[in-house]
Amino acid sequence: MWAQLSSVRVTDGGAEVVGRAMEHLRTFEQPDSGLLRTIVMQDQKDPLHLFVLVVFESEEKARAREVDPRRQEGVQALRDSLAGVLDAAPEYTDLDVLAELVP
Repeated sequence: MWAQLSSVRVTDGGAEVVGRAMEHLRTFEQPDSGLLRTIVMQDQKDPLHLFVLVVFESEEKARAREVDPRRQEGVQALRDSLAGVLDAAPEYTDLDVLAELVP
């Protein structure tokens, strides 16, 4: 497995917009993308600081998803909807998943 953690600051009210935008992702996600899960989190001490964790079957699948032409129109609409609520560009950290505990 492979994961990517995004960290982003949003404007006031931006967390709700990001949450809705993540739901919009479902409308153009492809069943063969390798995406296993997406988790959107909010810093309890700083509600304008959000984290998005995406977990994939592999980095190769994740990279192929980034350039999948079937998603491009939806991704552009998503970027447009988020443009007004992001204080800065997201920062990304690529992660190798070493273990996962599922109760």
